[in-house]
Amino acid sequence: MPFTDYKTALVTGAAGGMGAAITERLCAKGLTVYALSRNAEKLDELADRFGAIPQVVDVTDTDALTGLLADMEIDILVNNAGVSRPGSILQSNAFDIDEQIDVNLRAVLHLSRLVLPGMMERDRGHIVNIGSMAGHYEFGGHIAYMATKAAVHTVSRQLRVDAFGRRVRVTEISPGRVETDIFAKVEKIDPAEAKRKYYEGFEMPQVSDIADAVEYAVGAPQYVNIGLIELLPTLQVPGGLRTARREGDKVILTGNK
Repeated sequence: MPFTDYKTALVTGAAGGMGAAITERLCAKGLTVYALSRNAEKLDELADRFGAIPQVVDVTDTDALTGLLADMEIDILVNNAGVSRPGSILQSNAFDIDEQIDVNLRAVLHLSRLVLPGMMERDRGHIVNIGSMAGHYEFGGHIAYMATKAAVHTVSRQLRVDAFGRRVRVTEISPGRVETDIFAKVEKIDPAEAKRKYYEGFEMPQVSDIADAVEYAVGAPQYVNIGLIELLPTLQVPGGLRTARREGDKVILTGNK
């Protein structure tokens, strides 16, 4: 199993949700895991509970990332950090767009740029990009988020091309709705309210299911590259069709988003 071939991992957005679950799983597999986030308190908890090595860094700080990785050998990179803002382009402001591009896309590109040469030289490595179903399907709002996750899909494919000829694997994991605190953050509401609104009564994948997917992809034989895992609730489907009808100045919308 490749876990025996790998020694180190770096997980971004490690302080909570999927990042914390992935960090816990990789620590349990015996890897030295560098947990990266802006939240020092939660990183210290990961260090105490699982033995992760905390790295308090903002993924949008390219100079800090460059300095951190200058003398570090990373066998597994998990690009998990992400932010989302609601609204179509009509409701988006400059900060909403720039932040999502910086966190969701630019950081993925820079981190891949910084670790891939070492992986190529050592002839081993695995980059796992946590994407989203929003990168493959359109639905109402969240235009910048969808654009960045669609770009992550393209980056994941292209990294395989860039690493061709070496035993470096790239996996994109694209979840649908997963029970995390993302909706509380996006809508700036109490986590309990978000839980009632988005999770209670639904059969939702848990963050442990995402960690399972990472373990499956990394644990596959070295000669197997799991390129894409789309992980949605059984009772969630993407897509839909809407057709607007005009009656004078009145617009009548039909169908679901």
